[in-house]
Amino acid sequence: MTISYPLAMPTVTNIRSIDLTATNAVSYSRSPFTFAGQAQEFSGKMWQATVTLPAMKRAAAEEWIAFLLSLKGQVGTFNLGDPVAVTPRGSARDNHSIKVNGALTNGSSIALYDCPASQTEYLKSGDYLQIGTGTSQQLFKVLANADTNSSNETTVDVWPDVRTTIANNAAVTVQSTKGIFRLATNEINWSVNEVAVYGMTFAASEAI
Repeated sequence: MTISYPLAMPTVTNIRSIDLTATNAVSYSRSPFTFAGQAQEFSGKMWQATVTLPAMKRAAAEEWIAFLLSLKGQVGTFNLGDPVAVTPRGSARDNHSIKVNGALTNGSSIALYDCPASQTEYLKSGDYLQIGTGTSQQLFKVLANADTNSSNETTVDVWPDVRTTIANNAAVTVQSTKGIFRLATNEINWSVNEVAVYGMTFAASEAI
């Protein structure tokens, strides 16, 4: 069987914990004499994550080990999202068939349409958007509450910026959203103790 990336993560166990990091490329210099500083923002923004799996017996552990080995270090990619934020805090849902209103290649705001009309806080700060599928998908976090107007439209401020081409009418996912990640290193590690319990932790960065 041919391995096709991005891979879906195993469902044999849940994740015990995940540390998500939002990384911005910013250069900051400070005068040693006045302590006045200057920040220079660059375009680089990406998600990083450290995933800790629960203690498990061999049957479950081998599925996770096979998944990690299938990534072949930093060659392969996989889907990863916030396991708790599967549903928006706002009223947006996938059955609303939300779409992108106008093609995008960059920017930190995304116009949407085909939303329910005149909804207050349709998306709330902290909600996630996934736009695209497969190797082109990107995971965004909503930065401010967004209301819809009477024409079923809204504009959402997001992090990170748009970095791939998003077509007009592209479908928007708001539930169980995921980005594409790759392992942070080329080494795969796991532990086994005297009672045959396995433990695993791995780090990943957004695939850009």
